[in-house]
Amino acid sequence: MSKSSARNHKTRQKIIGLLKTKGPLVADDLAGELGLSAMAARQHLYAMAREKLVSYREEPRRQDNRPAKGRPAKHWRLTAASDAFFPDGHGAFSVELIANLRKAFGEEGVEKLLELRAADQVKAYGTAMKAARSLPKRLEILAGLRSREGYMAEVARQGPREFLLLEHHCPICSAAKSCTGICARELEVFQEVLGKDVSVERESHILAGASRCAYRIRRGAG
Repeated sequence: MSKSSARNHKTRQKIIGLLKTKGPLVADDLAGELGLSAMAARQHLYAMAREKLVSYREEPRRQDNRPAKGRPAKHWRLTAASDAFFPDGHGAFSVELIANLRKAFGEEGVEKLLELRAADQVKAYGTAMKAARSLPKRLEILAGLRSREGYMAEVARQGPREFLLLEHHCPICSAAKSCTGICARELEVFQEVLGKDVSVERESHILAGASRCAYRIRRGAG
């Protein structure tokens, strides 16, 4: 690969990372993040569109929350083809393993496996959070652990008692599609490790077509 091709590949990886974590962006915003000219950012985006990695939706420009004059702005987003740039922790092997587990032990066997996995997660996450007294600190630790597992997680504060845990990638997406109980158990795990005085609610879900999984965390539940 030539130096020019290597630079282009690296820039496109950065663009994909930004669109994954920040959601749809216009070329000017991407240019600012990358330190490129708007023209150069557009050239990369159009090239990636030809490769079916990104697409765009035109929306009216706005200024001070009001419609502004001029041509609509292109808001660029990732397509499903871009998933190849992100790690998949299980893939076809996990799907096959779950199918064979069902054949051998039925749904009870699958549920037992999920129960054991959840118990291991609660133990590992709980141990890491043991010294953390505040909810923000526990969430920070949880997001760090999940990011190391490939979920590209972060925490967004929504108010003094409310937070969003955001996961921009699902490294076990293939397995989760074949066994929806995996996602249900994750909600239970988050609830267990964050405490009884906290409510956890999933607001968006990658498996339902959203660009990310979002969990609303509220302190002082009940």
